[in-house]
Amino acid sequence: MAALEEGFTLSAVPLGAGPHGLLGVEQSDKTDQFLVTDGGRTVILYKVSDQKPLGSWSVKQGQVITCPAVCNFQTGEYIVVHDNKVLRIWSNEDVNLDKVFKATLSAEIYRIHSIQGTEPLVLFKEGAVRGLEALLAEPQQKIETVISDEEVIKWTKIFMVYKHPVLIFITEKHGDYFAYIQMFNSRTLSKYTLVLGQEEKSVIQGFSASVDRKFISLMTLSSDGCIYETLIPIHPREPEKSQRVVRSLLLKTVVSGNARSGVALTVLDHDHIAVLGPPLPASKECLSIWNTKFQTLQTSRELPQGTSGQLWYYGENLFMLHGKFLTVIPYKCEVSSLAGALGKLKHSQDPGTQTVPHFVNWETSRGYGLGSQNSEQSKRILRRRKIEVSVQPSASKQLLSAIKKDSEKHIEVELCKFLAIKRTPDFHTIIGDIVLELLGRHKAEPSFYPRNSLMQLIQTHVLSYSLCPGLMEAALEKADVQMLQLCLRQFPDIPESVTCACLKIFLSISDDSLQEAEINMESVSDYSDSVQEEKMEEQTEILHNGFNPEEENCGNCDRELNEKPQDTAEETTSCPVIPKRAALLNAILHSAYSEMFLLPHLKDIPAQHVTIMDWICLLLDANFTVVVMIPEAKRLLLSLYKFVKSQICICSELNKIEVSFRELQKLNQEKNNRELYSIEVLELF
Repeated sequence: MAALEEGFTLSAVPLGAGPHGLLGVEQSDKTDQFLVTDGGRTVILYKVSDQKPLGSWSVKQGQVITCPAVCNFQTGEYIVVHDNKVLRIWSNEDVNLDKVFKATLSAEIYRIHSIQGTEPLVLFKEGAVRGLEALLAEPQQKIETVISDEEVIKWTKIFMVYKHPVLIFITEKHGDYFAYIQMFNSRTLSKYTLVLGQEEKSVIQGFSASVDRKFISLMTLSSDGCIYETLIPIHPREPEKSQRVVRSLLLKTVVSGNARSGVALTVLDHDHIAVLGPPLPASKECLSIWNTKFQTLQTSRELPQGTSGQLWYYGENLFMLHGKFLTVIPYKCEVSSLAGALGKLKHSQDPGTQTVPHFVNWETSRGYGLGSQNSEQSKRILRRRKIEVSVQPSASKQLLSAIKKDSEKHIEVELCKFLAIKRTPDFHTIIGDIVLELLGRHKAEPSFYPRNSLMQLIQTHVLSYSLCPGLMEAALEKADVQMLQLCLRQFPDIPESVTCACLKIFLSISDDSLQEAEINMESVSDYSDSVQEEKMEEQTEILHNGFNPEEENCGNCDRELNEKPQDTAEETTSCPVIPKRAALLNAILHSAYSEMFLLPHLKDIPAQHVTIMDWICLLLDANFTVVVMIPEAKRLLLSLYKFVKSQICICSELNKIEVSFRELQKLNQEKNNRELYSIEVLELF
């Protein structure tokens, strides 16, 4: 799962006046500071947390900056190139770039790469790479030509692999694309031809890449709107020979195929990528995050002012030009899980068409799963299904036809008949169709609200939020707290936004309405007998998950206020909720949620309900403290201490083993590269 948080404008001055927008956004030696290079003469240092510039430097009139400014992480100085060949190096104290260090090189520079752990590397337009120190020692040294004539560099990136820099750059010549991998520990350059396959006519509009121990995963966004992946080995078997690599389809039609500009992509982590571009031909540009493992759209945001088709990310921030202003959009990505991906699916159905929904059977662990059946059982089920099909559809079709026209009472009778029939392997699919049909009629006829039928269907334990997202929306619209409580107990994949909407309903509904509602009191039933015997001042019993045993005394608070004044201490220790509201709040606390995605929705809770939320948090903290302090918990704490200590020892030993394996791998690489040599200088003092 992923989420885009509220963005903010970093620059109050319009940027990107050049034809290609910004030249780049690069990280400084401080994690919260970034160098922004405009497409003209200016470099600005921004502090993101303060949303303000810390410094600005410009080259003089007539000079043009030709590649993004970077920070030398070894010295803390900044480096920029203007007029293709001139290097400028300065620090924060310098004011005028015309008076800082200058070096004129013999060849045109394409890009300077700077990364933690190594010196800056200079990539020339002819494909050669030099370290910054070597260039400064001899600026006019001859630079060799690596790429062929008419071959142009399109994109480049640097990685650190085993503490050594690895540079990749992509070139294009007459519609053919080539990848070059420069290894600096062995001084080898490998060339690969990118085979486009059946999409040879498509043009690559964007590049991004990630790296693991053996491969560079190159992502390409093509003009057909699809994203392709190419795995390029870091250590080729024959580095001196040109090799071919084939790309494979990763995501289909993530942007409109008609988009000729304003598209970009960047890899966020192992499972997520960010894409910039219009999803449909007539739509505006959007920023979206896709899950590559499950091939699902996680989140999206429209950008009405348009972009320059450029996207950068550092840490948990995305940078882009929205209109003419540099915008920062924080994002969050969770580790991919099947339940999280399924929870985001929404099934739509056009009116007048009959489609089979892709429902998930949540009862696979209870014996309905196909994975637990062997081939012989599957054959028997298929043979038996032919017999049951003649019986089951008659009942389900009769119920579906009744839903379209009959009254709620008649639908309840037909539903009871259907549920009395023996369940089949596709039972969850039929239940999903019935719920969608009921919700469809409710949407068309707002007065039709088959509450009893929906409650019966929820209690079949085969539904989830993914199957019928409209069910909880209808319950929220009707403020049906009983149905919401049941959904919270049954559904394993409720989004955090819906959970917060339920919380707002539970906090805002009046006590009189709750007294009339049928609420499941199971979560507070352990204390229902002792509530009547206890008084307001007794606060010694352990609290239970958001419910105070003295809640029923709270109903007499108004009467007691008229009889005698209460001091401040008694008011602060009194329980602000009645038992039924406590049971509803317990349903929220027991539901599955992620704090990362829950917190943005909690800020919308009205001020009058914040006191109750604070009380619940204090109550949970106090309950946990009391549980830890009781004598029975001593043995548990000792066991936890021993377990954690053993885990730390295991992790320590694993780290030692990992270091040993790395050393063995280095020795193995040295054996494979016998024809190569290197000199390593160790500074002892």
